[in-house]
Amino acid sequence: MHIMNRHYFIAALAFMLLILVVSCRKILPGAPSDDEVLDGPVESLTYEQNQQHLRGDVAFNDQVFTPETGLGPVFVATSCGSCHIADGKGHPFTTLTRFGQSDSTGNKFLDQGGPLLQVRAVPGYHPEKLPAGAPVSRLTPPIVTGGGFIELVPEADILAMADPDDLDGDGISGVPNWSYLPSYITPGPGSVTQGGKYLCRFGKKGATFNLLQQTVTAYNQDIGITSVYNPLDAWSLKDIDPEISSSTVHDVVFYLQTLKAPVQRDQDDPDVMAGKTIFNKIGCNSCHKSTLKTGYSPLEGLSNKEFHPYTDLLLHDMGPPLDDGYTEGSAKTSEWRTAPLWGLGLAPKSQGGQYFLLHDGRAHSIEEAISFHAGEASSRRDKYNALSAHEKQQLITFLKSL
Repeated sequence: MHIMNRHYFIAALAFMLLILVVSCRKILPGAPSDDEVLDGPVESLTYEQNQQHLRGDVAFNDQVFTPETGLGPVFVATSCGSCHIADGKGHPFTTLTRFGQSDSTGNKFLDQGGPLLQVRAVPGYHPEKLPAGAPVSRLTPPIVTGGGFIELVPEADILAMADPDDLDGDGISGVPNWSYLPSYITPGPGSVTQGGKYLCRFGKKGATFNLLQQTVTAYNQDIGITSVYNPLDAWSLKDIDPEISSSTVHDVVFYLQTLKAPVQRDQDDPDVMAGKTIFNKIGCNSCHKSTLKTGYSPLEGLSNKEFHPYTDLLLHDMGPPLDDGYTEGSAKTSEWRTAPLWGLGLAPKSQGGQYFLLHDGRAHSIEEAISFHAGEASSRRDKYNALSAHEKQQLITFLKSL
């Protein structure tokens, strides 16, 4: 078979298999529906876009690195999917350890392995050890679905939700994380700046600008894979030749951008509807905004779309219980980006059948996660505690439907 025809045949077969998988979810008995899984592409992708999504899916979930393909020599994981099983939340076994920064002046331990502790090594090398005196934070990998929607929320909309001086008197004073960008990131026209820093929105502290930065950093820090965007080897701290192609990086970015938003379940259930009313009544929606909207995108499935992530993408002071003495960008040590709640009910599927919530997985139930809310969230926690047992259950039922 002519090589070009063979490549076309393979690409066409892969696309047909993708369509078959999506179709089977809808028609085969016992097959999971869209609201029971986190993976799957957004609507209205063209044939070529579906092909790139599929290539990114394979690179993200199936490509396992070895020393021969660039792994390490020190690393945390051997693939993207090993930390984000089925695109879902991570487990304590995949929790990352960041270290080296206690304020907005920057990381003081970059020459000693910071900001990420590489806890594994290829034969002949040794895993990193925490330097004495380094501030530390442990971070559970988040779900990755819906990232393309979050990336497209206009900066003006995020700033409109900020209230640094609590002018409305509701006790909530969310602020953006302003961070310097690596040289390979090109902000869009009209991007907002503050003292040379840009408004960021990804990550537990909201210190990452977009999905390209998140992908490049994960390859480099988590797996020890260099690229043209970040050629710095995490062990030697020297620039080395790229170990992954730019096309693969962009395929993974496109995959993350075109993953569908999590779909709520049981929306017409009376307890779910009652729980949503209670959620809004006690003020949880002050930070966990139910509805945001994307700006323009050349991808029809992402352009000018309302979606429901239950976050405002802003930093909030969560008080002493969640102050871990570590930070990124302009965030204070007790400030965390409002965690999106979409996909919450599906978290146990990738966490071994139970919950590991909050930034470090310390909470083993939704109720326990609420109990750690302090600082700006104290009044909402207290209002939850004042609910009747039945109202609490309705609220939890609603949250598990997300």
